[in-house]
Amino acid sequence: MIVKAIQVEVFSSPGCNRCGQVFEILRTITRELGPEHIAWREVNVVDELEYAVELGVLSLPAIAIDGELVFRSHPSAGKLRDALQARLKAQIA
Repeated sequence: MIVKAIQVEVFSSPGCNRCGQVFEILRTITRELGPEHIAWREVNVVDELEYAVELGVLSLPAIAIDGELVFRSHPSAGKLRDALQARLKAQIA
């Protein structure tokens, strides 16, 4: 069975310290779950404001998974890991 990579977008802005924390958490989770399963990118809201507004981003950092805004603020490592693992399991089921 082929499992496609989960698309994760982290909405941030330059100089956002909390955003940097989310990137570190996401790097760790990506190593744990396998980089072939998680594809992520930083979305700078300054450059992509319309897209951020379209998804409903109101504060930073926010995280969208597969095009759906899942976390409207900084999630704990456990909550983010759980959300990503649930998406992976749903693909396999």
